[in-house]
Amino acid sequence: MIELKQDKERVILVGVELPGEESMEDSLSELSELATTAGAETVGCVIQNREQVHPGTYVGKGKIEEIKDLLWELEATGIICDDELSPAQMKNLQDELNVKVMDRTLLILDIFAARASTSEGKIQVELAQLKYRQTRLTGFGTAMSRLGGGIGTRGPGEKKLEMDRRLIKSRIAALNRELKEVKRHREVTREQRSKSYVPVVAIVGYTNAGKSTLLNRLTGADILAEDKLFATLDPTTRGLKLPGGQEVLLTDTVGFIKKLPHHLIEAFKSTLEEAKYADVILHVVDTSSPQMDSQMYTVYETLSNLGVKDKAIITAFNKQDKLEDAPLIRDFKADYTVKISAKTGAGLTDLTDTMEAVLREQKVFLECLYEYRDAAKIQLIRKYGELLEEKYQEDGIFVRAYVPAELYSRVTV
Repeated sequence: MIELKQDKERVILVGVELPGEESMEDSLSELSELATTAGAETVGCVIQNREQVHPGTYVGKGKIEEIKDLLWELEATGIICDDELSPAQMKNLQDELNVKVMDRTLLILDIFAARASTSEGKIQVELAQLKYRQTRLTGFGTAMSRLGGGIGTRGPGEKKLEMDRRLIKSRIAALNRELKEVKRHREVTREQRSKSYVPVVAIVGYTNAGKSTLLNRLTGADILAEDKLFATLDPTTRGLKLPGGQEVLLTDTVGFIKKLPHHLIEAFKSTLEEAKYADVILHVVDTSSPQMDSQMYTVYETLSNLGVKDKAIITAFNKQDKLEDAPLIRDFKADYTVKISAKTGAGLTDLTDTMEAVLREQKVFLECLYEYRDAAKIQLIRKYGELLEEKYQEDGIFVRAYVPAELYSRVTV
């Protein structure tokens, strides 16, 4: 377990429930998990029903007075709002409440800063943080000088607060140049993969759905897998041999979440785009979560924003071991669905069989008689395709198989 803070901040969660939106209780429950992950203790919640968010202070004047009383009663040191605050909203709330004011975006960025371990991840997080802070320098300066440290100060943190806008702009430009180099390297890697004819399966899903646990179970990747939000940030790719002998690459991606900060999506675009260039999308769903349906919607919405379309989708309904009964679960956007438990291994044979079936649909059926001198072509089929039959005869080797379309000309000429 990663210890993010020694002295936990005591925070009150604040949300505005608008007409037609999902239950604010569910959203604040997730916000509380985020706060816990960031090292804070949730001591209270305030919800206001409004037609629209107050443009100046997020909540109305009456609620601000209620929050003031709660801050005193519960000895809280700050509040966290469930939406991204404008610079004016943040400044006005700080002036009214005289405590640290944070929002959902700041919280997520702070968690990402604590979780980033590779140089690429650190660049992406710092870039997102700087873009977020660029328009909030005055407000943050006041808050930090008053309260010091805590959530929102990791990563570039205090040293960046002392910079003026010109220096921050210069740093953003430098980080963008570094990210372009990272993106170029990633594109070269993808190109090499495409030349190898090895299909790529991108594992996507809501944060804490069990993606890393599944990758570990299937490939023995031994990457960090914890029951917490955003346990892993950096994409991991591992090879897997399917039952029929087909080799595939499984790529784990960063978890999605509702209201994922725009700057974070932009910064992590090269990482998230692993799904865009994959042959198959493996959507992992936490069936034990009461918010399963809304989490699935968030995943598909994020994929759409990334331009991921026309991909074969397998939905793996994970964490079946946590269910006491068998509820009706379905995913109308998926081509195939499988019930699994990455923790116990239940259903994983069905999953790999389904992956094999989906990849077979993307291949070309081949039935050919090879001369013995062309046996090397059969080795290509064995490695990159699915060999159904191999019969040695007097006049040659008879083969029935499924092969990638781009490999077909190489093994038939």
